[in-house]
Amino acid sequence: MATLSDIGVAAAINILSAFAFFLAFAILRIQPVNDRVYFPKWYRTGLRCSTLANGAFVNKFVNLDFRSYARFLNWMPAALRMPEPELIDHAGLDSTIYLRIYLLGLKIFVPIAFLAFTIMVPVNWTNNTLEHSGLTFSDIDKLSISNIPNGSLRFWTHLVMAYAFTFWTCYVLKREYEIVASMRLHFLASEQRHPDQFTVLVKNVPPDPDESVSELVEHFFLVNHPEHYLSHQVVYNANKLSELVNEKKKIQNWLDYYQNKYERNPSKRPLLMTGFLGLWGESVDAVDFYTVKNERLSRDISLEREKITSNPKSIMAAAFVSFKTRWGAAVCAQTQQCRNPTIWLTEWAPEPRDVYWENLSIPFVFLTIRRLIVAVAFFFLTFFFVIPIAIVQSLANIESIEKALPFLKPIIEVIPKTIGASIPMKATFFITYIMVDGWAGVAAEILRLKPLIIYHLKNLFLVKTKKDREEAMDPGSIGFHTGEPQIQLYFLLGLVYAIVTPILLPFVIVFFALAYVVFRHQ
Repeated sequence: MATLSDIGVAAAINILSAFAFFLAFAILRIQPVNDRVYFPKWYRTGLRCSTLANGAFVNKFVNLDFRSYARFLNWMPAALRMPEPELIDHAGLDSTIYLRIYLLGLKIFVPIAFLAFTIMVPVNWTNNTLEHSGLTFSDIDKLSISNIPNGSLRFWTHLVMAYAFTFWTCYVLKREYEIVASMRLHFLASEQRHPDQFTVLVKNVPPDPDESVSELVEHFFLVNHPEHYLSHQVVYNANKLSELVNEKKKIQNWLDYYQNKYERNPSKRPLLMTGFLGLWGESVDAVDFYTVKNERLSRDISLEREKITSNPKSIMAAAFVSFKTRWGAAVCAQTQQCRNPTIWLTEWAPEPRDVYWENLSIPFVFLTIRRLIVAVAFFFLTFFFVIPIAIVQSLANIESIEKALPFLKPIIEVIPKTIGASIPMKATFFITYIMVDGWAGVAAEILRLKPLIIYHLKNLFLVKTKKDREEAMDPGSIGFHTGEPQIQLYFLLGLVYAIVTPILLPFVIVFFALAYVVFRHQ
């Protein structure tokens, strides 16, 4: 079994691993060739420009300023000094609240660890139960509740501390919830006004033989919301136009690439093969070829746009309606507009970048059918899931299980004893897990190894123009779907082992502190 010295050696190894990751990050982040990997958002907002355009050839890829290597940890204070309002402006409210989860862990576990080491550890250590039990144990086990004999009055210490830790955790959670709720209200009240905050999406506009959809929407809202209605925009079925626009963007990108190539070497016109993937076919001038295709697509786009705007069948039974005030938009979005609940359906307009325009052309009847199919599938899934659960619940009482299945009685009686004995003994495993995953693993996160490799592969094989290089930059996301379960696991381990084996708490605290520093920089 692992001893305190073994845990110390493992801690030293993982601390050195974390430091090695930080050192590698410090070297990689100051190399000009990696600038767009570690500062992508600054490039997109214009706060940073390319360092590859000027200077000697070597300086475009390698940082030869050796004084900058001596300040390899200066990113830590820079990340910690950024005030919370500035952090919200830079990364958003969600990211800021996500960071507060790590602070929450520190607020919960630092006081708990202090109480556990000043009160519970001496109580556990001063017993000799394990020495007289004949069991194999380690020094770590002597710090756990396993070293308390059955029926000892010392268990009152653990009981009182369990309640104290529970009340403290609930109090900190309540305070943090109040702070986050206040932050959200302040953010909503102070953020800049956006069109989607004043806009409502209206669907299933009923047809009228005497009026167009646009006229019908205008008349309806002038009558029902005369003081707040501002304007509207009907929705067109422009899926084909969208395809043409996307194709034109690709052609324009190839045209820019060959124009740049020609400007670098004016004595030679770039050529390409018109066959499959440019591997065979007629050899033509690349600039002229893509210029002709670009002009043809521009004409097709203009014709398609005119066709859409002039054809009444292209207008869908939906519109974006804007109001003079947010209150007017809120009232419209959250109330029924007509006696018939299937027409004039309103909801908050999504942020423009969140609109999936292709789906707006799906008729209301088809959407209803899809919802019905999902509801039926969900019903049968739930129904067939409830049957076995109901059978198990009917046997939930231990006495009922023993009466119905007598052969399970020995197993049922031994499970609590096994769990009670195993949980303290497994502390060394979880301590090792926290050091590997929570220390070295979190430190490795700052390298952004996957985006680093993907960016350089794209830059090597796919990047042709400045636009391609900007698209190759990936600021990434917060990774909430993977980060939050990890955080919950550490909260669970900390709260469970705070009473059972308090020696685990410092390792959890180091995780939350290290993760806070790393993700604040990220």
